[in-house]
Amino acid sequence: MSLFGKSRNKEESDARVRAEEKLASPRELDARTQDLPILPLRGVVVYPMMWLPLTVGQPRSVRLIDEALAEAETRIIGLFTSKNPEEEEPDPDDIFQVGTLAVVHRMLRAPDGTVRLIIQGLERIKIEDYSQMQPYLRADVVEVPDLLEDTVELQALARNAQEQFRQLINLAPHLPEELEMAALNVDDARQLVYLIASSLRLEVDVAQELLEIDSVSEKLRRLNTLLAKELEVLELGRKIQSEAVGEMEKMQRDFYLREQLKAIQKELGEGDEQEAEISEMEERINAAGMPEEALKESMRELDRMRKMPIQAAEYSVIKTFLDWMVSLPWQQRTDDNLDISHARQVLDEDHFGLDDIKDRILEYLAVRKLKLERKDEPQDEIPEADKIRREREGVILCFVGPPGVGKTSLGLSIARAMGRKFVRLALGGIRDEAEIRGFRRTYIGSMPGRVIQSLRRVESRNPVFMLDEVDKLGRDFRGDPSSALLEVLDPEQNREFRDHYLDVPFDLSQVMFITTANMLDTIPDPLLDRMEIIELHSYTTEEKVKIAQGYLTPRQIRENGLRPEEIIFEEAALRRLVRDYTREAGVRNMERTIGAICRKVATQVAENGGGGPFVITPDNLVDYLKKPKYFDEVAERTEIPGVATGLAWTMTGGDILFLEATRMAGKKGFTITGQLGDVMKESAQAALSWVRANATRLGIDPEFFENSDIHLHIPAGAVPKDGPSAGVTMAVALVSLLTGRTVKPTVGMTGELTLRGKVLPIGGVKEKVLAARRAGLDTVILPYRNEKDLDDLTETIRTEMTFIFAEQVDDVLAAALEPAEV
Repeated sequence: MSLFGKSRNKEESDARVRAEEKLASPRELDARTQDLPILPLRGVVVYPMMWLPLTVGQPRSVRLIDEALAEAETRIIGLFTSKNPEEEEPDPDDIFQVGTLAVVHRMLRAPDGTVRLIIQGLERIKIEDYSQMQPYLRADVVEVPDLLEDTVELQALARNAQEQFRQLINLAPHLPEELEMAALNVDDARQLVYLIASSLRLEVDVAQELLEIDSVSEKLRRLNTLLAKELEVLELGRKIQSEAVGEMEKMQRDFYLREQLKAIQKELGEGDEQEAEISEMEERINAAGMPEEALKESMRELDRMRKMPIQAAEYSVIKTFLDWMVSLPWQQRTDDNLDISHARQVLDEDHFGLDDIKDRILEYLAVRKLKLERKDEPQDEIPEADKIRREREGVILCFVGPPGVGKTSLGLSIARAMGRKFVRLALGGIRDEAEIRGFRRTYIGSMPGRVIQSLRRVESRNPVFMLDEVDKLGRDFRGDPSSALLEVLDPEQNREFRDHYLDVPFDLSQVMFITTANMLDTIPDPLLDRMEIIELHSYTTEEKVKIAQGYLTPRQIRENGLRPEEIIFEEAALRRLVRDYTREAGVRNMERTIGAICRKVATQVAENGGGGPFVITPDNLVDYLKKPKYFDEVAERTEIPGVATGLAWTMTGGDILFLEATRMAGKKGFTITGQLGDVMKESAQAALSWVRANATRLGIDPEFFENSDIHLHIPAGAVPKDGPSAGVTMAVALVSLLTGRTVKPTVGMTGELTLRGKVLPIGGVKEKVLAARRAGLDTVILPYRNEKDLDDLTETIRTEMTFIFAEQVDDVLAAALEPAEV
């Protein structure tokens, strides 16, 4: 085979002969090298045996062509691809070392100064060394013939390439069908490689890599890999296109069938399904009683819906929005039952005690009744300063108290007393502001917030709306739901509450909002300021017994399938149940315990086929509930010096604390344990400082701290504690330790201590007094400024217990410590 392969016509043959003669010139005959002008190409690789049009525009490249064509005998140049297509005048380092020897067959000068060329690649060449840099590049090149081995493997690779190229032409619209016949008619494997490679859209690096491969077999292997990858991409694209076309055809078919259906319905005198749906929606909008802005927005969305095809995605979004709009209770409401006697009766039937809340509800009903009865009477003109304020129709209450005292159930009782519907929304754990205000309609699956959802569910614009556990709202990166509640619970703003989904005002002013909480500390001040706080305190033992007799035992007897005559609870048994089994602020555990007794009785009745009555007494209570859970341990714990009984308030009610102090050899060490907060630790330091400052007057060695360490511990160690109200108790425990005088076992105390020995007032007096009574204490020491808080206690407690009001710590010590031994 000749160096340049088989010629196709005489012109090609002559050009190759001239190129061979030039390369085989006498001055470089052995090395087969020749000094040639080098034309850098941008973004294209020219292969041997291929014809290609080129456009030359760079001045130095135009000069190169002019001088090369001046050598009319050869017209031979070297074509080398630039590594960086953006470089207009590449240096030798920016040009690939392997290129193609080419002959220029035609040249045409364009009016814009560029030169159009028709070139033919002849053979691979490689740059040995550059001989000229200006005005254009020249270099010594050496031919690099392709290695062609006529083997069976080569034939197989060539046929595989031809077949893949044929498939590619059928899939690629930019490849003409003539290429398929051209590729099938090529007998030379080398020519086949370059024909296919020049027809593909290859990256410059990939095309150059293919040119630099020496073996034709390796070129075919690489080419087959590229063809397989291109075929995979094209087949996937055709599949995607086919699916898209199929979907379009389905939509067109559906549209065509719907149009036919419309025509058939029109001929039969039947209405269009979509038009019927829109007409029905329009009737519902007009009948919903919306305010002007909401009606205008609904009609605007309805007009958009009318212009859309039913299969459009936006159609269902608008339909869902309008469904929400027409189903809201814009005008639906229930009439209040303003019979004060009836309301009092219902509230008393459902709950024992809770006089403050019952009085507040009756006051609300009384005001509503008077305003309704006197609305036709002439009214005084509203003062100018008050004209901007709107009339308040609703009420916003906040029930605060320990668990189990009836806060949630009280809301349902209020609704029953007023004849209103009741809806409850649990706020515990809600972290997203959109849960309250809703999601904007731009999001997929958006919907109104829980406030609007609840009103739609209850179908009334003036229900009793309970927001349960408002103190347990969370907050994170999604927003602060307590801030969203500011508008809901503000009587000045909730008349025009805007949910993000609806984006029209909805009137919440007639809703009676009731929130519940166990503590106020976690509620933000702006939200707390919008609510009327009503505190629910712990129940006394007498109240719990009354509640058990009137509410809990009848309900548990009924729920456990018993008859009232089959089980009888003695009052003394209920008292012992409260004292020894269920020490709590509310009555939840008490009801569960009564239920446990009823289930055991039900088991005996079911096994024996009847029997009874089963009388529950203090003596046989242990047979049903096993051993007691609580004991009166105050006397045992305080029989040694250094232990004092303090009173504490928690979110679950009041409790007692034992403050234990001990002394050991050391050097002025003071240890405080019991998982205490910073405030409580500071109170302990203040108590120690007061004792040291007054040691002589208290009969204590002034140097006691020089050679001693003191440890103050407050069990239980696993329960976090904080607050200043244990200050006086700490001082009493330290004085008891250092003087050897024990604390009276029936005395409990609370109060904040200053360094000057003053006793400051504290909170939670009722809860603390009830805890002291549950623990068997009969004397409570309180700050003198808390004397007014005794009005919250029942007459029975004020009579049975002794209260000592202290202004100085000396008053506390005198009442709490046993007399000194003489």
